[in-house]
Amino acid sequence: MIARAGQDRVFWAGIVGLFGAYVLLLVAMLSANASFTSLMDIRAALEREEIRHALVLSLLTCSITAVASVIVAVPIGYLMSRVEFRGKAFLDAFLDVPIVLPPLVVGLSLLILFQTAPGKAFESVLPITYRVPSIVLAQFVVACAFAVRTLRVTFDRIDSRHEDVALTLGADRGRAFFSVVLPEAKGGIVAAGTLAWARAMGEFGPVLVFSGVTRMRTEVLPTSVFLELSVGNIEAAVAISFLMITVAILAMMLARWLSERSGATR
Repeated sequence: MIARAGQDRVFWAGIVGLFGAYVLLLVAMLSANASFTSLMDIRAALEREEIRHALVLSLLTCSITAVASVIVAVPIGYLMSRVEFRGKAFLDAFLDVPIVLPPLVVGLSLLILFQTAPGKAFESVLPITYRVPSIVLAQFVVACAFAVRTLRVTFDRIDSRHEDVALTLGADRGRAFFSVVLPEAKGGIVAAGTLAWARAMGEFGPVLVFSGVTRMRTEVLPTSVFLELSVGNIEAAVAISFLMITVAILAMMLARWLSERSGATR
């Protein structure tokens, strides 16, 4: 027993040590950002018209992306969780492609897509490339994959017997889904939307290639950081980065609160 207790202490010491090292790294990174900037730097950045435009555009596009991601991810996650079919394992892996692809490849793929004949025909009706819609599309391709994965796990955890009972009581599949399954998935939907929003906020590579970095037009906060670094304005770049961190933390806190509230009122 004494030897086992000693082994347990070594086991937990290793786990806590790794946990502490990772947390320390995160704290050190955030502290370094905080020490390199000040409220005056952040205020100076926000006083610039192009930065305010980038902030507003970031919030707008991220919100549109998050809503679109949830709308698409809910049925896909439900399908992948409830239905068995040939090739499901391959499709499940394929849905993760945007997650594992290098960001620049995602942007380049979108750019090439709209250089094809169908893409050019589409753009003749609705211009996309190097415009605001391209930002949303570039963010959506990656963010939706995270939302799908989150909602797949969410639906896997929901007992299908509740849905089956509704079906035996005369409800059709759609009514059972909207009245039974969807309310139980509230927490997962909030989590998926938040994850998609946060991912969209930090998206850089696809936006850089597919949307460009035109100021007062397609500039969002990540590309603002890139532009400030490219001209050697490190103080402004760090100030914008700290602003992004603050917005992301506030969004995560709000999502946690909404998720807990939905769970408490279920």
